[in-house]
Amino acid sequence: MAGVRVERVVTSGVFALDGGSWEVDNNVWIVGDDHEAVVIDAAHDAEAIIAALGERRLTAIVCTHAHNDHINAAPALAEATGAPILLHLDDRVLWKQTHQNREPDSYLSDNQRIEVAGTELQVLHTPGHAPGAISLHLPALGAVFTGDTLFAGGPGATGRSFSHFPTIIRSIRDRLLTLPAATVVHTGHGDDTTIGDEAPHLEEWIARGH
Repeated sequence: MAGVRVERVVTSGVFALDGGSWEVDNNVWIVGDDHEAVVIDAAHDAEAIIAALGERRLTAIVCTHAHNDHINAAPALAEATGAPILLHLDDRVLWKQTHQNREPDSYLSDNQRIEVAGTELQVLHTPGHAPGAISLHLPALGAVFTGDTLFAGGPGATGRSFSHFPTIIRSIRDRLLTLPAATVVHTGHGDDTTIGDEAPHLEEWIARGH
């Protein structure tokens, strides 16, 4: 039996906020073993995610935040699999912009543990890109899933509604850059990075207001 592992599915669609829309590619992360898994950010294409899951039991659909491009496939995936949708309460206002008739099944809290395949994901509340943005630390594999909080090259965007640059900097400094340097950062869009690669640039990000 294979142990717990991380898989990426890239889906494409539209991100819409504040009256604008942009074509985007999203990283959908599957964490689990041969028998069960969780999905992090059900973006755009429920069928593609279901195909990647195969015969595995989906135990949770975890949302790093509630921008539409990270949650638009969540209800369809939940309906197909019976898995609950989990979101931080502070992002409920954003969730309702996309899904007015479907609530998340449960609201996440800081430091909560989500069990899967004999290991745990730890919820880190990392607001700034969105008020309820979270990251998920997976110590067993030396990994963290940061959604749109931290990318290869710097913080996520804070120029739109419900975002705040000083807050995202605090989240990155206090909750993410304190993780071991070798920790692999699995992002919401684009390539992986590591905590060690990003940590030296914190002051640069602050200086340029990213």
